[in-house]
Formats: sequence, structure tokens, C-alpha cells
Amino acid sequence: MIGEPVEVNTMENEFTHFDTVGNAIMVDVSEKTATNRIGVAEGIIQVSEQVMNAILDKTVKKGDVLSVARIAGIMGVKKTYELIPLCHTITTDSCNVDFFVNKEKMEIKARCSVRTFGKTGVEMEAMTGVSIALLTIYDMCKAIDKRMTMSEIRLVKKTGGKSGDFYA
Repeated sequence: MIGEPVEVNTMENEFTHFDTVGNAIMVDVSEKTATNRIGVAEGIIQVSEQVMNAILDKTVKKGDVLSVARIAGIMGVKKTYELIPLCHTITTDSCNVDFFVNKEKMEIKARCSVRTFGKTGVEMEAMTGVSIALLTIYDMCKAIDKRMTMSEIRLVKKTGGKSGDFYA
């Protein structure tokens, strides 16, 4: 049974995404102070030598993998609020998706940096951007080798807001 709507003061509620009867709610950020906020996340995709060479030689039949993955990551950032149920709609002031290729380890690290001036952070946007970029690499290269693995998706930096700065 779905509970009746309850007006909640989240300052008195231990769990900010639930009201006093356990219904999921979006956190009220109306009283928060807008600050400069940065979120940086990264993750890794492990690939075969054949996939690595195809990406670097730009011979993947679907196109320039890293360029497409960069755009996909940025699009993921902009759509995070549509994918994660309780995320706020935010203004993205800046977003970068970068790739770091390690041929020895046969891995590509994706890093997504997001900046905003607002009342809520951009950690989820950065995490979504990295995830979508890595998934795009997988999608574009799966015809070559389906054994690719994604791992170590994590927040590496967060600045701004009441909770302060975080560095992994």
C-alpha cells in the first residue's frame, strides 16, 4: 500500500530521501546556498589487443570510438536526472570527458569532470557520464570482442556544498 503524502522537514529526518513513513522523496534543496560545485569520476574498460588496436587505429566499423564515447558521456551527464529517480535537474556549466589509454594493461580509463553553480552537487552526473562513455566503448567494439569488462567506476573528487570537499 502506498502511504499518504506527508509534509516532511528533512532536517529532522535521518534519511533525506525518505519521509517519516518511508516514502521516497526528492530532497528539498530550496533552502540550500548555491555554491560552485565540481564532481569528477573515473572508470576503466579492459579490452583485448585486437580492440585496443582497432580503437587506436580508428578502424572500428561504427566510427571513431573515443570521439563518440566522449559525446555519449556528455549526453549522459545532461540526462542524469532522467535516469536516476531522485536526482535534481541541474544546470551543467562545464563537462569534460577524457580518456587515458594504457596499452601495456590493455585498458582505457575514462574521466568525467562536471562543474555547476547550484544548490546540489554533480557527483551523480560525473558517475553517469563515465558509465555511459564506457558503455559506448563496449557497444561500438562488441562485434570485435564481447569479453571487455568495465570496473573501478568511482567518484574521485567532489567540491562545494555543505558536506565539503572529497578526494579519493
